[in-house]
Amino acid sequence: MKKTLDLILAFAREEDGVTAIEYGLLASLVACGIIVAATALGAQISSTFNYISGKLLAANPA
Repeated sequence: MKKTLDLILAFAREEDGVTAIEYGLLASLVACGIIVAATALGAQISSTFNYISGKLLAANPA
């Protein structure tokens, strides 16, 4: 019985799982930031590439 109680207490003191959860939360926060930035800049980036494409086609109409 004492050995089982010791194993349960050791498991409760273990912090590896907590660290993994923290890294998972941090990764999801970074992913959300990337999604928000890509969404916000997506239209502007598309417009810029279309402008450059038009200028290149006008310079070399072949």
